[in-house]
Amino acid sequence: MSDFVTQGGFAAYVWPAYGISAFALAVLGLWIVSDYRKAKAKLAALAELERPTP
Repeated sequence: MSDFVTQGGFAAYVWPAYGISAFALAVLGLWIVSDYRKAKAKLAALAELERPTP
């Protein structure tokens, strides 16, 4: 187990790289969800404009 944690002496470089990568993936995931919600709302607004008035 300690070999895994120390990463062959490169732990000071490996673990921050994992952390930065995980953070970047989380931020990109949130960005995608945010853009999806904005696009969905915009599409709904456009659909309302195209709906014929009685």
